[in-house]
Amino acid sequence: MIDVGKKPDSERTAVASAVVRLGEEAFGMVRQNQLKKGDVLAVAQIAGIQGAKLTSQLIPLCHNILLSQVDISLSLDESRWAVVIQALCHSQGKTGVEMEALTAASLAALTVYDMCKAVTHDIIIEEVKLLSKTGGQRGDFQRG
Repeated sequence: MIDVGKKPDSERTAVASAVVRLGEEAFGMVRQNQLKKGDVLAVAQIAGIQGAKLTSQLIPLCHNILLSQVDISLSLDESRWAVVIQALCHSQGKTGVEMEALTAASLAALTVYDMCKAVTHDIIIEEVKLLSKTGGQRGDFQRG
Protein backbone atom coordinates (compact mmCIF):
# COMPACT_ATOMS: atom_id res chain seq x y z
CA MET A 1 0.00 0.00 0.00
CA ILE A 2 1.17 3.50 -0.66
CA ASP A 3 1.67 5.97 2.19
CA VAL A 4 -1.20 8.49 2.22
CA GLY A 5 -0.45 9.74 5.73
CA LYS A 6 0.83 13.15 4.62
CA LYS A 7 -1.94 13.83 2.14
CA PRO A 8 -4.57 16.34 3.27
CA ASP A 9 -8.13 15.18 3.86
CA SER A 10 -10.62 16.20 1.21
CA GLU A 11 -14.19 15.49 0.21
CA ARG A 12 -14.19 12.44 -2.08
CA THR A 13 -17.06 11.22 -4.20
CA ALA A 14 -17.17 8.57 -6.93
CA VAL A 15 -19.96 7.22 -9.10
CA ALA A 16 -19.67 3.93 -10.99
CA SER A 17 -22.10 1.90 -13.04
CA ALA A 18 -22.73 -1.56 -14.44
CA VAL A 19 -25.31 -3.11 -16.75
CA VAL A 20 -26.68 -6.65 -16.44
CA ARG A 21 -28.38 -7.93 -19.60
CA LEU A 22 -30.85 -10.63 -18.61
CA GLY A 23 -32.83 -11.54 -21.69
CA GLU A 24 -36.58 -11.26 -21.99
CA GLU A 25 -37.70 -14.08 -19.67
CA ALA A 26 -35.45 -13.29 -16.69
CA PHE A 27 -36.06 -9.56 -17.14
CA GLY A 28 -39.80 -10.12 -16.94
CA MET A 29 -39.41 -12.19 -13.79
CA VAL A 30 -37.28 -9.49 -12.16
CA ARG A 31 -39.78 -6.81 -13.15
CA GLN A 32 -42.67 -8.82 -11.68
CA ASN A 33 -40.65 -9.95 -8.62
CA GLN A 34 -41.22 -13.64 -9.44
CA LEU A 35 -37.80 -15.13 -8.73
CA LYS A 36 -37.58 -17.82 -6.05
CA LYS A 37 -34.64 -16.14 -4.29
CA GLY A 38 -36.68 -13.00 -3.70
CA ASP A 39 -36.60 -9.33 -4.67
CA VAL A 40 -33.61 -9.08 -6.99
CA LEU A 41 -33.33 -5.30 -6.91
CA ALA A 42 -33.54 -5.02 -3.12
CA VAL A 43 -31.01 -7.81 -2.51
CA ALA A 44 -28.62 -6.41 -5.14
CA GLN A 45 -28.86 -2.97 -3.55
CA ILE A 46 -27.83 -4.38 -0.16
CA ALA A 47 -25.05 -6.42 -1.80
CA GLY A 48 -23.69 -3.27 -3.44
CA ILE A 49 -23.61 -1.45 -0.12
CA GLN A 50 -21.88 -4.40 1.50
CA GLY A 51 -19.39 -4.57 -1.37
CA ALA A 52 -18.45 -0.91 -0.93
CA LYS A 53 -17.90 -1.43 2.78
CA LEU A 54 -15.70 -4.52 2.21
CA THR A 55 -13.60 -3.20 -0.69
CA SER A 56 -10.31 -3.10 1.23
CA GLN A 57 -10.79 -6.77 2.15
CA LEU A 58 -11.40 -7.74 -1.49
CA ILE A 59 -8.83 -5.60 -3.35
CA PRO A 60 -5.39 -6.35 -1.88
CA LEU A 61 -3.78 -2.89 -1.93
CA CYS A 62 -6.82 -0.72 -1.20
CA HIS A 63 -6.82 1.38 1.93
CA ASN A 64 -9.61 0.84 4.42
CA ILE A 65 -11.58 4.09 4.33
CA LEU A 66 -14.47 5.50 6.31
CA LEU A 67 -17.45 5.84 4.01
CA SER A 68 -19.97 8.52 4.91
CA GLN A 69 -22.45 7.60 2.18
CA VAL A 70 -23.14 4.68 -0.14
CA ASP A 71 -26.11 4.90 -2.48
CA ILE A 72 -26.95 2.10 -4.89
CA SER A 73 -29.70 2.64 -7.44
CA LEU A 74 -31.01 -0.03 -9.78
CA SER A 75 -33.34 0.60 -12.68
CA LEU A 76 -34.90 -1.57 -15.35
CA ASP A 77 -34.13 -0.84 -19.00
CA GLU A 78 -36.79 -2.65 -20.99
CA SER A 79 -35.23 -1.77 -24.36
CA ARG A 80 -32.15 -3.87 -23.45
CA TRP A 81 -33.86 -6.28 -20.97
CA ALA A 82 -31.26 -5.07 -18.51
CA VAL A 83 -30.76 -3.93 -14.95
CA VAL A 84 -28.78 -0.69 -14.84
CA ILE A 85 -26.83 -0.15 -11.64
CA GLN A 86 -25.35 3.09 -10.34
CA ALA A 87 -23.23 3.26 -7.19
CA LEU A 88 -22.28 6.47 -5.42
CA CYS A 89 -19.71 6.50 -2.61
CA HIS A 90 -18.65 9.47 -0.49
CA SER A 91 -15.99 10.00 2.15
CA GLN A 92 -13.84 12.65 3.75
CA GLY A 93 -10.28 11.40 3.69
CA LYS A 94 -6.82 11.01 2.21
CA THR A 95 -7.63 8.61 -0.62
CA GLY A 96 -10.38 8.28 -3.18
CA VAL A 97 -13.49 6.14 -3.28
CA GLU A 98 -13.36 5.00 -6.89
CA MET A 99 -12.61 1.39 -5.96
CA GLU A 100 -15.49 1.36 -3.48
CA ALA A 101 -17.93 2.62 -6.12
CA LEU A 102 -16.65 0.14 -8.74
CA THR A 103 -16.78 -2.73 -6.24
CA ALA A 104 -20.30 -1.76 -5.21
CA ALA A 105 -21.54 -1.72 -8.81
CA SER A 106 -19.77 -5.02 -9.55
CA LEU A 107 -21.13 -6.81 -6.47
CA ALA A 108 -24.65 -5.59 -7.19
CA ALA A 109 -24.29 -6.89 -10.77
CA LEU A 110 -22.97 -10.26 -9.60
CA THR A 111 -25.90 -10.52 -7.20
CA VAL A 112 -28.37 -9.92 -10.02
CA TYR A 113 -26.61 -12.70 -11.95
CA ASP A 114 -26.72 -15.07 -8.97
CA MET A 115 -30.41 -14.49 -8.38
CA CYS A 116 -31.33 -14.95 -12.07
CA LYS A 117 -29.08 -17.88 -13.04
CA ALA A 118 -31.82 -20.41 -12.22
CA VAL A 119 -33.77 -18.95 -15.17
CA THR A 120 -30.89 -18.57 -17.65
CA HIS A 121 -27.11 -18.52 -17.83
CA ASP A 122 -27.27 -16.25 -20.87
CA ILE A 123 -26.65 -13.18 -18.70
CA ILE A 124 -24.06 -10.56 -19.58
CA ILE A 125 -22.47 -8.17 -17.11
CA GLU A 126 -21.04 -5.23 -19.03
CA GLU A 127 -20.12 -1.59 -18.94
CA VAL A 128 -18.60 -1.64 -15.45
CA LYS A 129 -17.03 1.80 -15.36
CA LEU A 130 -16.25 4.88 -13.34
CA LEU A 131 -18.63 7.68 -14.32
CA SER A 132 -17.19 10.46 -12.17
CA LYS A 133 -15.01 11.30 -9.21
CA THR A 134 -14.33 14.43 -7.21
CA GLY A 135 -11.61 15.38 -4.76
CA GLY A 136 -7.97 14.51 -4.47
CA GLN A 137 -4.74 15.86 -5.90
CA ARG A 138 -5.46 14.89 -9.50
CA GLY A 139 -8.78 16.72 -9.49
CA ASP A 140 -12.16 15.78 -10.79
CA PHE A 141 -13.07 13.30 -13.52
CA GLN A 142 -16.27 13.16 -15.53
CA ARG A 143 -16.84 10.53 -18.22
CA GLY A 144 -17.98 12.27 -21.40
